[in-house]
Amino acid sequence: MTKPAPSVSQNTWEFLRDAMITPTGFREYDARWKYPDDINLPGITALGLGLGTQMQRRGIDPVIAVGNDYRDYSLSIKNALMLGLLQAGIHVKDIGPALSPMAYFAQFHLDAAAVAMVTASHNPNGWTGVKMGFERPLTHGPDEMNELRDIVLNGEGQPRDGGKYEFVHGLRAAYLDDLVGDFKMTRKLKVVCATGNGTASAFAPELFKRLGVEVVESHNRLDYTFPHYNPNPEAMEMLHDMSASVKASGADFALGFDGDGDRCGVVDDEGEEIFADKVGVIMARDLAKIHPNATFVADVKSTGLFASDPELIKHGVQADYWKTGHSHMKRRVKEIGALAGFEKSGHYFLAEPIGRGYDCGMRVAVEICKLMDRNPDLSMSDLRRALPQTWATPTMSPYAADTEKYDILARIVEKLVAKHAAGEKIAGQTIKEVVTVNGARVILDNGAWGLVRASSNTPNLVVVCESPTSEDEMRAIFKDLDATIRTEPGVGAYDQSI
Repeated sequence: MTKPAPSVSQNTWEFLRDAMITPTGFREYDARWKYPDDINLPGITALGLGLGTQMQRRGIDPVIAVGNDYRDYSLSIKNALMLGLLQAGIHVKDIGPALSPMAYFAQFHLDAAAVAMVTASHNPNGWTGVKMGFERPLTHGPDEMNELRDIVLNGEGQPRDGGKYEFVHGLRAAYLDDLVGDFKMTRKLKVVCATGNGTASAFAPELFKRLGVEVVESHNRLDYTFPHYNPNPEAMEMLHDMSASVKASGADFALGFDGDGDRCGVVDDEGEEIFADKVGVIMARDLAKIHPNATFVADVKSTGLFASDPELIKHGVQADYWKTGHSHMKRRVKEIGALAGFEKSGHYFLAEPIGRGYDCGMRVAVEICKLMDRNPDLSMSDLRRALPQTWATPTMSPYAADTEKYDILARIVEKLVAKHAAGEKIAGQTIKEVVTVNGARVILDNGAWGLVRASSNTPNLVVVCESPTSEDEMRAIFKDLDATIRTEPGVGAYDQSI
């Protein structure tokens, strides 16, 4: 295998012949590029050959489950990836169009040693990528991604005999059967099912009906042009649309899913958007009654309530704050034997005996319905109001180039650590500590906090703030944190504001 070029001009002979891969597409835990600007089909094949070579080097059984999301170019990407895997001597089990969690499920169901899911997740059209893993339910983290990057970019892919292709029928039905089991609702529920015309459109409405839930459909027709909005339940555009649907239909709540179905967002019966970390606290409260003394992992973007909520404390819950990112969180949940992990983006990792430890928006939907069934006299807004009140920003993402964002972040973290050392205040409060496990989470004396980190998937920083006191304090924290961020000229505009 020759080394891929970092760029090849489109509409040339070479573009159809030579592998082209932009190195920045190899990220902390996903491989993700703009297509065809940053990677071409021969480049995808080189990626497949590299992934297969990585399996062979590690002595992993050469069998992989492969799926693709519902985008018009994803099948072409998957075919090119599978060609490279076959060249590496891998037995490819093609499960067809799928959700990412359906691909993870296939790894268990088919007893496949590895998984590769072609998806751009919640990124807009024009992006592609691969989520992959060897040790179920884990997916590649930084070590595995760096190893794969070096194999691919150094041209170390090794062709070998033994490649085999097999199309596996029936995975969608098996996945839905596994999700539903023998559960049936005993209370009436009317739920807005929001899929933004993405891949979850082929799964979520049927799942709810099989549970015995009345479905209010919201953009459930498969359409890879995403005519209404890009399916991303962390984006206010989708949450506002879900809220309008709840108010118009009188539904009990709305559940929304991202483009590859591994995330879930919630809007309650009053049309209030509940950020995913708060939904996690609601779920943790319910699960703690069934599984006292459980450990829950939360990512550093999440609310401080996992550690401070009196109800969780009463049931002996241990909170563990960890690095943001689905691969980091999955690994942490498994390493410390946590019952579940909750990420502010809407990735939830429900381990045995609830789930298998991978992030699945459909499994979260099932468990929310079960939670409501266990609490027949309570509405979703009742559960929201029962939480201690905090004021939090949405996840905000100012632009920072992929080639610069980690250096920019390092300088920002250094400045915030220096503020702490110098006894400076933020929003009039003393800085209690600066946690640097993933960017900088600046924690104030009263439990308020502000976070800045680098996005692992897009050319952005990530900023979140929360106050247990007031919206004014939350805004003041953001203002002071942003003042430090703005000392870096490479940081651009925010995608949304408070």
